[in-house]
Amino acid sequence: MQVQQRVGLKQGNDTRRVAAVRTGQPAPVRVHRLAQSLQRAARRSGMHIVNVAAPEKPANEKAVYTTIDKQSKKVGKPRVVVLGSGWGAVSFIKALPSNISEKYELIMVSPRNYFLYTPLLPAVATGTMEERSIVEPVRSMIVGKGEYYEALCKDIDPVKKELVCCFPADAGFAEACFKISYDILVVGVGSVNNTFGIKGVDQYCNFFKSIEDANSLRNRVSECFERAALPATPESERKRLLSFVVVGGGPTGVEVAAEMYDMVHDDLRKLYPNLIQDVQIRVVELMDHVLSTYDRAISIYTADQFKRAGIKLVLNSRVASVSDGIVKVVNKANESEDIPFGACVWATGVAMNPFIKELQTKLGPKQNHFRSILTDEFMRVKGSKGSIYAIGDAATIDQPKALERADELFKEADVDGDDKLTLKELRDVLIKASSEYSHLKEHAEFLEAKTGTKRWGGLVAKVVATPLSELSETSTVSRDQFKEILKSIDSGLRALPATAQVARQQGDFLADFFNRNQVTGDKDTTKVAEGQGEFKYFHKGSAAYVGGDNAVFDVPSLGPFTGFTAGLVWKSFETYSQFSFRNQCLVASDWIRTKLFGRDISRV
Repeated sequence: MQVQQRVGLKQGNDTRRVAAVRTGQPAPVRVHRLAQSLQRAARRSGMHIVNVAAPEKPANEKAVYTTIDKQSKKVGKPRVVVLGSGWGAVSFIKALPSNISEKYELIMVSPRNYFLYTPLLPAVATGTMEERSIVEPVRSMIVGKGEYYEALCKDIDPVKKELVCCFPADAGFAEACFKISYDILVVGVGSVNNTFGIKGVDQYCNFFKSIEDANSLRNRVSECFERAALPATPESERKRLLSFVVVGGGPTGVEVAAEMYDMVHDDLRKLYPNLIQDVQIRVVELMDHVLSTYDRAISIYTADQFKRAGIKLVLNSRVASVSDGIVKVVNKANESEDIPFGACVWATGVAMNPFIKELQTKLGPKQNHFRSILTDEFMRVKGSKGSIYAIGDAATIDQPKALERADELFKEADVDGDDKLTLKELRDVLIKASSEYSHLKEHAEFLEAKTGTKRWGGLVAKVVATPLSELSETSTVSRDQFKEILKSIDSGLRALPATAQVARQQGDFLADFFNRNQVTGDKDTTKVAEGQGEFKYFHKGSAAYVGGDNAVFDVPSLGPFTGFTAGLVWKSFETYSQFSFRNQCLVASDWIRTKLFGRDISRV
């Protein structure tokens, strides 16, 4: 049998036929491996695969599934399967005690056999940091606690409690799939890039979530400078090649732009002195300021810092489309502008992981969140009967609204039947309802101060924003007023942001929950220790690097902290936050190496 396969690689408008392979009977495996190798090479080089014709499998080659038997029945321990190797999953594994194998059979499944410290990904994209400095092998973290399988979960049966997992297709081997049963499943698969359906984004932009994305951008910037340096390159083409656009004015987009400025200012201006005047870095942001979730003073400081650095902010603008070398933006006045680019970084928005979408459909119509799976306050997935937990970007804690039971709560509180609530009756019903609606608790405490049961009410009044502030001790509340109060309180509910800080705290919480309690995978038989609290997110603050060795911090209670000193604190914090002493040393040495010798701009 003769097999022929042609693989086309595309970069911009240039399509090159790279391989035409003819071989004999063993060809399917060899050609398949060649195609996969070319696919990986294409991604590293920023190219786009336009045609890959995979060879047909021989008739006698069948998908064989190996079933990992449910050993937990034999050893008497629940099997805990963890999906993912991101912030949530790895924080969960790290926080488990070393003797956890005495209590649970632990198995980790992820197509990526390392943990990536994402806050320093922009530094990798510019050569400030080397990729090996911010990755940690997952096997070194799970050793002694359980097993790890490098595989992608492709299917789930929440009724049978079974998963179908396959070795990653881009690893260069034939597909190898297996079934694995679980008693408890911990889902930490994260999210994926969100293009918002904008034409051309997935074809012409560099995403920024993985180490491959960072390396692709690093190589692309190097290619742009080398192509622009050629003597035959026209001026218009040179300016396009040296125009770099970052879409998204959040922390990731700001840090990518800042690191690119540092690379150009500190290193490339010495190596390409005749090109620097043509370099343009732009940040496109939908809002009227960057870092919109930070204190406004920080946004103003960042804008001033970027202005001094020559980084242009394209504010109040959205991306309408992306084509080869052109990003079209439209402002709020509906005026459009075509911005040429040599590299465009898409650093905005996250979308639901396809695995989560599949799980949602199998758990029923109540799982209807647009981005993630709904859980309770203990991170248990709703509709799973206590067998599935979810953390990180894959999860959203469902926060029930008290307004839905307004009439029932009012009737229960109105003990004298006069269709009005006194302040004491209102306080009592909020205290009772807070066991189900935890966001009512602080407002109930405020009323306790009003009614005299707690004498530190002055302090509460200062720190709690509440619609009850206007009520006096003699006030009464009608049914309609009660509904308005609950509506106002419910409006303060906010979903947790999709950040590493949230995922890490959820992983730590879940590890403590599994360690303190006897989790079986059945909500009815799981034994929860007395006094076990629900997950509470504590926001420790936000930070971002803004270039020129400067950083910004937005710390609760302390307020904004900016400048060169903040930059030193930021570097120290990012170094200390590494998961191992090895990585702490590597990150610290990379900071020093970059300062002493500059960045390596080679395209390898």
